[in-house]
Amino acid sequence: MDTGQTITLTRSTLGRAYRAQLARDAVPAAQLAAEAVASDLLAVGYHRRLLPVPVFLSAAERTALATDLATIHRLLTSLPERLFGADAGALARGVGMNPVQQETVRRGSAGPRLVRLARSDLYREREGFKLLELNITSALGGFENAEINRAMLRHPSLARFVERHGLEYVDTLETIVSALRAECAEHLGADRPTVALADWPESYRTYEPRLRVLAALLDGMGIDAVPCHVGHLSERNGRLEVHGRPVDAVFRFFLVEEIVAPRDAELLEPVLRAVEAGTVGMFSRLDAELYGNKGALALLSDERNRDLFDAAERACIDRFLPWTRHVRPTVCEPDGSVCDLESFAKARQHDLILKPTLLHGGCGIVAGWTVPPGEWLARVAEAVDGPYVLQRRIRPLAETFPGDEVGTERTMYLNWGVFVGDPQVTGSDGYGGCIVRASADPQVGVISMSSGAQVGCVFNEPRPSAAAASPDLGSPAERESQP
Repeated sequence: MDTGQTITLTRSTLGRAYRAQLARDAVPAAQLAAEAVASDLLAVGYHRRLLPVPVFLSAAERTALATDLATIHRLLTSLPERLFGADAGALARGVGMNPVQQETVRRGSAGPRLVRLARSDLYREREGFKLLELNITSALGGFENAEINRAMLRHPSLARFVERHGLEYVDTLETIVSALRAECAEHLGADRPTVALADWPESYRTYEPRLRVLAALLDGMGIDAVPCHVGHLSERNGRLEVHGRPVDAVFRFFLVEEIVAPRDAELLEPVLRAVEAGTVGMFSRLDAELYGNKGALALLSDERNRDLFDAAERACIDRFLPWTRHVRPTVCEPDGSVCDLESFAKARQHDLILKPTLLHGGCGIVAGWTVPPGEWLARVAEAVDGPYVLQRRIRPLAETFPGDEVGTERTMYLNWGVFVGDPQVTGSDGYGGCIVRASADPQVGVISMSSGAQVGCVFNEPRPSAAAASPDLGSPAERESQP
């Protein structure tokens, strides 16, 4: 029936509509994620800590996120040209890398262009999404997120809802593999190329099971993947090998932050020589972490660099990035006034978070609102002129989820891990899927698995051009359940 009105579904109204459907169907929350919780594959990475329902993303939000993330990625990767006379080594120094890391990045930056691949850490506040970090590397957690979507869809309640509203999801692993094949194209011509999933020796001890999950998934995509660490890689007859097998490409899970001393660089030497000789592909290039470094975000946010960006770029930075600065003896406040760091940090303790520029997974982060004043000021003082940034605290909006009992609700706070791919490779708008981490603690410093978060998947409306061909918005009763 034509009502003469245009009904636009959004993420929040979709969520309310789905909770209303669950209440009508009297479905206990524990049943909704039973298939995902039972999955041994998902248990490796997420320890069966899964949200009972997915999160929904509107077409407009998907488009805006893809656009803003692409803009920020482009600005970050242009920093050497805009700020350092095209000297990537100067950027490496500027974001806090030591001389060993600078040289490693220089040597590992050869080859074709860096294909766009990243995962954001976003909080959503009242004004919209804010970007806390943009992880630009091949070592991205959440690669198996589509397995959560597929497992959740085995429950008929969600399957009906997704079909009725024409929702979809993006398989992030397909986005990652597309980037791998594009960045290492000259090395992956074989029908089933051999790819080393290479971690660092220390982290491999705990991450090996996750790499074996990835290897199994890649096997179904036509790639022979071998989990290993860099110490397992060696040269023979001019080729890089792993466990005696010639390697076509190295899928890099080790990070520049792990290459600290000369002995670390020596361990990596066979890989770097093979990359420089052009006998093996490297995914992703080692300079990727220059641009995903938290210090690089501070360079975008710094008011002293505003003239380097045009009006549209500045608007994106102002809208999307929270205030972020390197830790220096003086600081420029958001209103442009300059004051000493100690006074600034003391006055704004509960609105600031201190982050190391290189570490990942929440390591080394100090949220001002979670520690006593004396400890906070001491930690800030220790960070002065070091590889640290201060960032404005983002208070994520509460999101409502079904409670354990039918008809009840609970409040959660989300970290949105939106992936961004390369439209030239994927043929899409660059949106590469999403995974969320959720905490019930409104004061949590970092919403992460290490802080006890649960993990959930995301379904989104199609892009507007596709949505026009999918007008089914459900029955009148369902439409009336949405505000």
